[in-house]
Amino acid sequence: MTDLEGAFGAVPAGVYSHHERFGETVHRSVPEWIQREIASLRVQAGHRVLEVGTGSGYSGALLAQVCGPHGRVTSVDISASLIDRARAIHAERGVTGIDLHVADGLAGLPTAAPFDRAVGWCAPPRLPRTWVEQVVDGGRIVACLPIARLPSTTLITTITVDAGRPRVEAVIGGGYAQSTPAAVDDALTVPGRWVDFCDDNQDPSWIAIGGRTGDPDGSGARSALDQLLHPGHSETYRAMEADWRSWTVFTAALADPGLSLVSLRNEIRGVGHSSATAAAVILTDGKVIADSPGSASLAVLRSWLAQWEQAGRPAPDVFSTRLVPYEGADLPGWDLHVLPFTAAVHEAKGTNR
Repeated sequence: MTDLEGAFGAVPAGVYSHHERFGETVHRSVPEWIQREIASLRVQAGHRVLEVGTGSGYSGALLAQVCGPHGRVTSVDISASLIDRARAIHAERGVTGIDLHVADGLAGLPTAAPFDRAVGWCAPPRLPRTWVEQVVDGGRIVACLPIARLPSTTLITTITVDAGRPRVEAVIGGGYAQSTPAAVDDALTVPGRWVDFCDDNQDPSWIAIGGRTGDPDGSGARSALDQLLHPGHSETYRAMEADWRSWTVFTAALADPGLSLVSLRNEIRGVGHSSATAAAVILTDGKVIADSPGSASLAVLRSWLAQWEQAGRPAPDVFSTRLVPYEGADLPGWDLHVLPFTAAVHEAKGTNR
């Protein structure tokens, strides 16, 4: 048994997610994903770790176990209720190697820096400069980073800090909830960022469009969503669910301003193309819907699907990426860009299917 396996076995996930006294929390991630990200982080005994997103408290307890008695975990969350809940469960279990703070995690926690490692259990708009500045040279960051200005279009990115600059070590498919500037209702079903139009039904439908120019009042987004809720054409495509993350990364790499993500009646997601007059998406179950059989967006979608199939439905981890500096006042940092897939890159990484 490795040290990590021993640490993972020592912390019961159910105590944090379904506590006898504090009840169940929806603010939790799949334990196997958390363990995967911690393995990528390569935490060592004695390390100081910044955790952004306390959640149920399970991830912080794991990190404290791995850091050992001479390390320290600093956990930050925007929600005071989550901090209080995690603190109480930690105290009940005798976990002492962790400090919890109510704060905006996008700022890190400069008073506790520097850190040897940092991990984010949420998706910020980009990699914040503050996280990089608060990690020592040679340190590592594992973060869920957007690859398009669309909800749920992210890669889990392992980053090393070299002379104050971040460098991507590896990416894998996956995602966590968006970061928010304030605590959100547990029943939140519509992402707080990058949704261009949402209807007011009890089970809401919404649409997000990658390039949001020329539609200041959202009428174009509203029209596209309506066309997809009442499609004039549908057809069945090949199975999609198993390769959905491949599809979302492949289309994000195209950087087409018409790239669109929809959620229909809070039940099923779709990715495709929309414009001021047309819309077409493929849903996670493989069904294609469009405004009409001759839809211009349907033609674009079919072209994308053909390119994707020709590429062999590449796995997310074979795409090349780069971090592009962003100096805007809203959140300085780095945007993660995915480069269009090419067979040469695929073969160079030795991952041909």
